[in-house]
Amino acid sequence: MRILVALLLIVLLAAGAATVYLWYCIEKPYGTIPAGGVYVTIPHGASRRMAARLLAENGIIRNAFAFEFYARRHPKRTLVAGDYYFDRALAGKAVFWRIANGDVFVQPFTVREGETIFEIAQDLEGMKYMKADEFLKAAEDPSQVKDLFPEAKTLEGFLFPATYNLPLHPSATELTGMMLRKFREALARVAPDAVSVSGGEPGQSVGGTVTLASLVERETPKPNERPLVAGVFTNRLRRDMPLQCDPTVIYALQMDDEYNGTLTLRDLHLNSPYNTYRYKGLPPGPIGNPGEVALAAAFHPADTDYLYFVANTQGGHFFASTLAEHNENVAKYHRLLRGEPADPPVVPPHPTIASVKHRKGKR
Repeated sequence: MRILVALLLIVLLAAGAATVYLWYCIEKPYGTIPAGGVYVTIPHGASRRMAARLLAENGIIRNAFAFEFYARRHPKRTLVAGDYYFDRALAGKAVFWRIANGDVFVQPFTVREGETIFEIAQDLEGMKYMKADEFLKAAEDPSQVKDLFPEAKTLEGFLFPATYNLPLHPSATELTGMMLRKFREALARVAPDAVSVSGGEPGQSVGGTVTLASLVERETPKPNERPLVAGVFTNRLRRDMPLQCDPTVIYALQMDDEYNGTLTLRDLHLNSPYNTYRYKGLPPGPIGNPGEVALAAAFHPADTDYLYFVANTQGGHFFASTLAEHNENVAKYHRLLRGEPADPPVVPPHPTIASVKHRKGKR
């Protein structure tokens, strides 16, 4: 009898010790995290046991069994696959809830309005997210936008400018997919019926309108000017006038890796279908990736009679309806560049002889 009591006591003590140990493993932080932190990847379809083993092997939790035991006490919460970053020691239950809540590691990456696929690729490589060639390979596959732009040669124009949260090892195709989804969401907001629009006036098709939006985006940084710029280009297209848009020439040079940051008069004679000085109409495709404001402006251009615009040295433009007005605005632009007033001072007319005599007689 005494032996049985002693055995029972030992069992109870062992169970109590095990319970205390499990509690300790779950409640108390564990390990020393190195200065650079530790990344742990939980694969898709990983069981609680596999996740516990991976966390224990990487020194994030004290005991795999204790973690698995705690996880099984919350059967309605699943462990979310992904990359997790640990920069300090955590209690086992804190690790569980981080993974159960899907608090995965992300790296923010921002695509700015108007950026080209070449500029996005350079940014990605500069931030060490992926090789530029890897992104360009994905961006040069237009299959995902053929429903919107059957003539598309690349995804240029459809990679929506926004901030994207990338995983530890981002995939180029996953990133372009995210950007395309954002584009379609924006398109649905600014032009709900755009997918069914085709033909009609120049720039009315989705592909043509996105191309127009990319020109508008590159021409002016001012949101309030974008409908006016879209109106100018629309008017010129209707009148079969060349668009004479400098950014289209720059894009043509970028495609050949020949743009050095300065556009010359010689460049305006470049033999490229993207050169809107040499060829009338819209270029074959977008010259960058427009934001939502530029898209809205292209789908809903201002009703105006303007045909020309020129920079005003303040980030905006002077607009004109006639070539004479435009030439006056160009003169204003050059005066402003020289630090002079936009309008020349008014010189009072010279008095006539009769008026001089009249004033003298008054004295």
